Order: sequence, then C-alpha cells, then structure tokens
Amino acid sequence: MKTLPPPIRLKSGTIIGRGYPCFVVAEIGNNHQGDVAIARRMVEEAARAGVQAVKFQKRDMNAMFTDEGLQMPYSGPNSFGQTYGEHRLALELPIEDMVELKALAESLGMVFFASGWDQISLGELIDLDVEILKIGSADMVNIPLLRQAGATRLPVILSTGMSSLDEVDVAVNELRRFHNDIILMHCNSTYPCPDECVGLPVMAELAKRYNLSVGYSGHERGIGPSVAAAALGACVVERHFTLDRTLRGTDHQASLDPAGFAQMVSLIREAEAAMTVCRKEVFETERKVAVKLRKSVVFARDLPAGHVLCEADLTVKCPGQGVSPIHWDDILGRTLVAAVRHEDLVQWDQLAPTGSAPRSVGEELPQALSR
Repeated sequence: MKTLPPPIRLKSGTIIGRGYPCFVVAEIGNNHQGDVAIARRMVEEAARAGVQAVKFQKRDMNAMFTDEGLQMPYSGPNSFGQTYGEHRLALELPIEDMVELKALAESLGMVFFASGWDQISLGELIDLDVEILKIGSADMVNIPLLRQAGATRLPVILSTGMSSLDEVDVAVNELRRFHNDIILMHCNSTYPCPDECVGLPVMAELAKRYNLSVGYSGHERGIGPSVAAAALGACVVERHFTLDRTLRGTDHQASLDPAGFAQMVSLIREAEAAMTVCRKEVFETERKVAVKLRKSVVFARDLPAGHVLCEADLTVKCPGQGVSPIHWDDILGRTLVAAVRHEDLVQWDQLAPTGSAPRSVGEELPQALSR
C-alpha cells in the first residue's frame, strides 16, 4: 500500500497537501486585458474572496511564436489586434508590472506565481523569486521547459489537460529527475468545459498512478465540480478569475467573478469541514436529540406482577428515555416482578432476570447508543 505523498512546504510557510486546507488559486491569467491597474484591482478582489494565491501568465512573443504565427490574421469579437502577435502582445504585462503585483499579493497574505509559456518568460519568473512554478497544459509536453523548471528545485504545479497518460508519464519522469515536489492538476482544456466532461474521478487515477499530490484546474461555468474536487481530495483548486464575465476575451466565460469566487471558497471550506470525521460515531449532540426524537418501549396497559409479557402488552412511544425498542425481542416473554401501569416506560429492573438478560448493553437509550 502506497503512503500519501509528503506535503509541499513553500518558502512563505504555506503548506500544500492532503490534510491541509485546499490551496485555492485565482487564475488571473490575461483577464487583466493588459492593464496593470485592472490587474491590481483583481489581486485585491481575489484577496477579499479568500483565496490563497493569485496566478498570472507570462509570454515572450518572439520566444514563443514563429514570425508566421505572429503575423497570422486574427479578427473577431475577442481580438485585441489585427494579427495574433498584436493580440497577444496587447494582453501582456511587462515583468516590471509582475514585480509590483507580486509585492501587492504578498502584502495581502497571498502567494504570487505565474505560468511561463516559454523559456525566456520562465527565466524572468525565476529571477522574480517566485516560490512555486506552474507549467500549463499546453507545455506539459515541452521537455526543455520542464527541465528548466525542474532544475530550479522549486515546487511545480503541472496541468494535464490535452494530455494522454503516456504524455503525463514522460512529463512526470522528467521532473522527477530533479525532485518530487510536483502537484498534478487534473484538467479538461475546454473553455468552458461541460460538466459531463469534467471527469473528477480521474484525480484518483492520477494519484494512484504517480503517488503525487493531485489538484484540479477547472474551466466549467459553475462551481459545483470545483467544490466536489476539494471534497474528493484535491489539494489545489485553480479557477480562472475575472471582474466581469461579459468582458471581451475567450477566458472570461469560463471564469468566476469576485462574488462567484467568494462563494466557491466558502463552499470548499464547508466541504472540507464535512470531510473531517472519517468513521461512524454518535456525537453527544446527537444523543440529546435521540432522547427527544427516538422512542422507548412502554406498557400498553396496566399489568400485574407475575405477568408474562406478550406483544399486546407493549408499544413504542416517545420520549427515548427508557429501554430502546432495539431490545423488543429481549423484553418479550419476560415476567414482571412488580405491577405496572399503562404507558409506564419499561425498565429492566421491572423484569425477572433470564440467563441472557441484555443489561450489559445499557439500561437506557443514550448509554446503548454510546457503545
């Protein structure tokens, strides 16, 4: 039987892993529309929503695209430029803005990190002294980028969207050449992703196959799958974040606004609390309810001493302060040692003992329940 992977401890003191609060990440990405003022506001709103981290994206256009890719015409309602290069550049923040946003996030008690989409951008993030790296689904098969990230010895969050298990095998093996501080993110890279395509049980498959901590990167419209992922053991839940889901851009529809994000965080914490107790037990608060709502065996009529009890002599009524009806068969056929009245609660000392008297089970309902 495999042991659980050890938790990952970040330089800031944050701990990520099973048994610790779910690390909730607001993926700001490029939803700031290339405006650092909007990005600042998004960091502040994310903090108010109760997240543990904000995540951005960083690209170097010349390192990431061929000249042909940069010059490719790009028109439509979500375009920010005439070519794809112009579009992507319009949504990009310089590394100097990332320095400011990192300081802001950390001042608000959050972890700042970003996904570097090329080796130059990843290098800039490493120089920024981030405490964790993100490799997005698009680059999970990018061996040079994986090796660059692994060589830093920083923990890596690795998204698995668009990837087969064979491809995940390769990526995990590459990172494990350097360390095991890897969190695999189950992900479906469809924007937005239909609920029936989310596939939350895949998280268990990833955990079993790699014995690594597993999280969930969600692109669904709602919040149900993300909350369920946390309940199923995701140590990280990442969702795209926006100030307004109607803004221009392809990511906003699969993002949560501040109110939606705050609701998701609250529900995740409720789900975590609901997973605290792992074995069946009866709580003291339940015992008090049981006295009120459960029933006791009572006498159905006046009966004399020496009478042998049959079913017609007994009934079951509230409150649950007497002998539980779970002992119904133990009472039948017993002889009364004293006269009883209609609706008296049956008590064990009213009954003649037998060789198999159930006294050790408990004489009244609360004690019986506690065993």
